[in-house]
Amino acid sequence: MGDTRRVADGEERTTVRPLRPATPPAGSTTGAEGPATGLPRPRRPWLESGPTKPDDTSGTAAAEPKTTVSSEPAAAGEESKAAAAESTPETGTPVPRRRRTRFAHAVRIPGPRAAARATRDWSRRPSGRLTLPGVFLLALVAATATVGALVVPATLGDPRPVAVDATADVPDAPTGDLPSSGAAPPPGQFPPPTATPPGATPPGGVAPAGGRPSDALAGWARDTGAKVGIDPIAMQAYGYAELVLAETDPSCGLSWTTLAAIGFVESRHGQANNAQLGADGRAVPEIIGLPLDGQGGRMRITDTDRGELDRDTTYDRAIGPMQFIPTTWQEIGADADNDGRKDPHNIHDAALAAGMYLCKGGRNLTIPGDWWNAILSYNDVRRYAQDVFDTANRYGQASRT
Repeated sequence: MGDTRRVADGEERTTVRPLRPATPPAGSTTGAEGPATGLPRPRRPWLESGPTKPDDTSGTAAAEPKTTVSSEPAAAGEESKAAAAESTPETGTPVPRRRRTRFAHAVRIPGPRAAARATRDWSRRPSGRLTLPGVFLLALVAATATVGALVVPATLGDPRPVAVDATADVPDAPTGDLPSSGAAPPPGQFPPPTATPPGATPPGGVAPAGGRPSDALAGWARDTGAKVGIDPIAMQAYGYAELVLAETDPSCGLSWTTLAAIGFVESRHGQANNAQLGADGRAVPEIIGLPLDGQGGRMRITDTDRGELDRDTTYDRAIGPMQFIPTTWQEIGADADNDGRKDPHNIHDAALAAGMYLCKGGRNLTIPGDWWNAILSYNDVRRYAQDVFDTANRYGQASRT
């Protein structure tokens, strides 16, 4: 039957064995192994000294540990689990289970919601209220500057279409020099032309047999044109424009070499696009530039003449030997050959209109600064102005040989 006391107390039916301590209590003995080593017990708050229980073999009371659970609340964000309790038959005291806790030294990485929450909280503080508007304003200014740098140059473009060989910009042209003026056409009475009927005598002068005032310069144009390499018909137009402006605007001081240089750079004296000057001074076929559609460094100008001058009803185009824009021609156009019409495709009319355009505003083209400003007003490209200067200087020197 065994120990009747244990049977009566119910110890024979005990199924739960209590945990043994990691080290024996201080001062206890373990039979043949000798005295305890006296090692300190590990600091485990959940292990405490519990009630003693008789040993099965020696019958002596041995200290039994009692397992407890810390009553401290779990860390924030961790789910707490209820500890299931079991009763011991001897005392009826519940023995809670050990609670598993996460690694205490683990580093938490905040998620996107935590970062957004932190940013929102900071924006509500005084420092955030002052900083955020400044950041937004700085970003807006940077975006505006970037858009302006890309859009504004493409929208403005050049004030006039780019002329022949005038596609690049160069440093500022020198303002202390003037091109050589060249040999002047013979003096005479060359009054400003008027819109008189063909063959009629212009007021203040005698019209040549052909009815065109510039025909009086035929001899000079032939001799000088041979020296400088310009067609005599074009030479008559340039020389006549100089003489007319010498009487109508003597303070301008325009020389035919400047007009000839512009005519060369713009259209090779009316010979661009395989055109030729007729006996009447008209370029055939008509010289019409590229559409001013804002591409390739050109301005964007929608049609202003309904295609009457440039044959384009969508965009304007530069026209004639001196490459006038239709709106400029409507303002400054002239009738130099007295045929009753202002024709930008006629080199006589175009040369006189170009001279009037250069002299307007009270410019004195014998002053270097005014000369350069006049050329740049015709086409505001430094390379263009430098080419006109070099060509005019070459014509002036060649005409004096």
